[in-house]
Amino acid sequence: MVNEASLYNPLTLAYLGDAVLDLHVRNYIVREKNKKPNELHRQATFFVSAKSQAQTFDTLVDEGYFTEQETEILMRGRNAKSHTRAKNTDVISYKKSTALEAVIGYLHLNNETERLQTLLDKIITLCEMRDK
Repeated sequence: MVNEASLYNPLTLAYLGDAVLDLHVRNYIVREKNKKPNELHRQATFFVSAKSQAQTFDTLVDEGYFTEQETEILMRGRNAKSHTRAKNTDVISYKKSTALEAVIGYLHLNNETERLQTLLDKIITLCEMRDK
């Protein structure tokens, strides 16, 4: 079954996914970390950096975390031709982070709220494990 969200350009999905992830991370760090704004920003940057997202991508792919449909979106996101350059990271990490964001955007647009929440929580957990 083809759903409407899967028809969007993967970079459009990643654009939305980036915002969804950023809001989730900000909610988490404000509620759980209770620090000064500059420290909150540093923490948020750690969670949403392309490097961190690429590591999360690798872990989740290795675990076989994604469904068949999500894997299709992931690959489309990773292979998408972006007209912007990667900032502060290498091209491979940038493509992996774009892929992860595309899946987040896909789940959000598809109203798969439970699956989206599970993925966002998993991302937080993986980041927390790396931050120790």
